Amino acid sequence: MTLIIDNLQDIQKNIQNAVKKAGREISDITIIAVTKQVSTERAIEAIDAGLTHLGENRPEGLLEKHETIANHATWHYIGSMQTRKVRKVIDQIDYLHSLDRISLAEEINKRVNHPVNCFVQVNVSGEEAKHGLSPVELPTFIEQLSDYPHIRVAGLMTMAPNTEDKELIRSVFKDLKKLQLEIASKGYEYAPCTELSMGMSNDYEIAIEEGATFVRIGTALVGNERRESNEGER
Repeated sequence: MTLIIDNLQDIQKNIQNAVKKAGREISDITIIAVTKQVSTERAIEAIDAGLTHLGENRPEGLLEKHETIANHATWHYIGSMQTRKVRKVIDQIDYLHSLDRISLAEEINKRVNHPVNCFVQVNVSGEEAKHGLSPVELPTFIEQLSDYPHIRVAGLMTMAPNTEDKELIRSVFKDLKKLQLEIASKGYEYAPCTELSMGMSNDYEIAIEEGATFVRIGTALVGNERRESNEGER
């Protein structure tokens, strides 16, 4: 657990600096510990270190950890969700970070009897390899979600390009913030859209400076046990 505690202390310092620079409060930020590359045991260590929000990107990984940890964590599904796998995980998660098509909204609405907090995924950078709606498609998509009473749009989510160009990364986060404010201004009861899920291990500080409320941090926080094992064998 020392690894996680040490990493968390460093990350909290970085977050403190970022919120100070942006004139925000550290209480505005929720850290999601992305545990997809680690075991259930290390996920439990993360909880013991005070990290109560866990993120997974595959149904199998989420269900395996949920079986042991259950309601001791707030669960975030952060990967692309296949429609056929909705029924497996939708009752085990608190937030879905990858709503990007009506067929997925339909399936979620059909499988649950309570509102599900969703982040609509937006492909701000326009990269072909990334999932998500284009910014142009977003307003109409949000309007269409009014037909699905169990969908609650908590906010928007994006992934910045994998690049060393910090200004490009910043521009993507700035654009998502603008889109979030535009949707929030509509006053939709089903889509308050007050949150922003953006920023990962390599760019969370920039994301916070530009308005992120949820940051998804994996390797920099909880490590990568597969990589650690390979390095230990050398």
